[in-house]
Amino acid sequence: MQKKQSKKQGERLTALLPYLIALASGILMGLTVAPVGAWLLAWIAIVPLWVLVVTSAKGKNKFPPAFLWGIGYHGVALSWITGIHPMTWLGVPWLPSLAITLFCWGFISVLGGVFLAIWAAVMVRLAGQKPWLRLLIGTAVWCGLESLWSAGPLWWSSLAYTQSPHNLVIVHLGQLSGPNTVTAAIVAVNGLIAEAYINRQDTKMSFAPLRFVNKYLAIATGLLITLHLIGFILYSRPIAQPPEAALKVGIVQGNIPNRLLRSSEGFRRAQENYTNGYLTLADQGVDAVLTPEGALPIFQRNLLETALVAAVKEKGVVAWIGAFGERGDSYTISLFTFNSKGEIVSRYDKSKLVPLGEYIPFEGILGGLIQRLSPLEAHQVPGSANQIFDTPFGRAIASICYESAFPEQFRRQAAAGGQFIISSSNDAHYTASMPFQHHAQDIMRAIESDRWSARATNTGYSAFIDPHGRTLWMSGYNTYETHAETIYRRQTKTLYVRWGDWLTPLLLISSGGAWLGIRGIKKFSNVGNP
Repeated sequence: MQKKQSKKQGERLTALLPYLIALASGILMGLTVAPVGAWLLAWIAIVPLWVLVVTSAKGKNKFPPAFLWGIGYHGVALSWITGIHPMTWLGVPWLPSLAITLFCWGFISVLGGVFLAIWAAVMVRLAGQKPWLRLLIGTAVWCGLESLWSAGPLWWSSLAYTQSPHNLVIVHLGQLSGPNTVTAAIVAVNGLIAEAYINRQDTKMSFAPLRFVNKYLAIATGLLITLHLIGFILYSRPIAQPPEAALKVGIVQGNIPNRLLRSSEGFRRAQENYTNGYLTLADQGVDAVLTPEGALPIFQRNLLETALVAAVKEKGVVAWIGAFGERGDSYTISLFTFNSKGEIVSRYDKSKLVPLGEYIPFEGILGGLIQRLSPLEAHQVPGSANQIFDTPFGRAIASICYESAFPEQFRRQAAAGGQFIISSSNDAHYTASMPFQHHAQDIMRAIESDRWSARATNTGYSAFIDPHGRTLWMSGYNTYETHAETIYRRQTKTLYVRWGDWLTPLLLISSGGAWLGIRGIKKFSNVGNP
């Protein structure tokens, strides 16, 4: 009797083991980004999942645990979402605040699990196919799913950003076809290592000294080295810095806690900090001053009455000021360009709003259940998707906060003539790992578009980034700071800026053609051999 019970317990543990392995490897992938930053794990963390998915189709387990891998990765990588709790400063009671926080974290983690389950469902059907076909289709489908997800409102944790900011060499592959180039590299290398394990009995190679080396492992090593060599060539190209293209930009990090934004004390501090910061930088001879998202949490019509705009008129130094724009009865989160006369000459409206944070999805259904997390009572709306942002120094690539995760926003503006990046954010809602991940996203966008970038945040991390993704300066966290750096306007166009993400369609078309071709050959063979 005891032997039977022990046997049953053993069988249960055996049945659970694939799920535990999948969850653990997903968590390992989640550790590649801040706060841990173990980026090397990205090159092996998919291997267990790949093996489990392919081998599960050959056994009794018809439901590979990819769902748990997705939850493990996205849940750990996006754990900073929990930093929005408590939202008592917005009038949300403690328990509802906790419920909203857990819902947001859980929903995005489950969504990641769903996408991985779709990928696994495709891979299961390929279990009996040639390894090269699994590699091609597996990589193509993963990239396709990331593209699909990034086309929606909820997007952040691409596989590509696991390499930023620590492995800038491989991130330079983004200049070829965007972040999916890096994603494809990671998936392909993981897939080759996994196939090396699956086909570990196949050790025959034509070159005698290597006959005991698994060919898939050898190919994985060669591919990894080759991809890094390509990235290094791109990384090593000199950056032209002609004096006529120089632009000295100052950044003010106001360090105003969000809990004070709705109070008169918070607005007083914001006016004081940003005005004093502007005056300090103007005296240092900067050409322009950049402030964070919502630096002055007031409407456009009230901006002209502020001490900051009065300082702009006095000093004559251009300023980019974060405030709220108006559109009928609604409002936008906007960045305004004030020229040397203190006049508004351009405006950029945030087009990618944070779900639940800045708008309510399915508001007709959920509006009565979830309070909008905004310091204003009016209805917030997104800006146009095809905006351009002209400044006294030429056309800029503008980004406000969450938009840093959407490479197409930057690519389109660079293709339209944007010469430098100005990124304005407020990450004060979250834990410290989020602003560092945000900085990693901005690094990727600078590399992909081959542009210098100035990034101003409310509480950190503000930074200056060169076109190779190197951080020239980074602020502290939860500190008041001002800093100035010289950036350079550029008009180059990378392959990604010119053609967009051409790699993903190419992979999908190639894999689909290969699949149909093999099926056609099999059918022809069956007809010829009744």
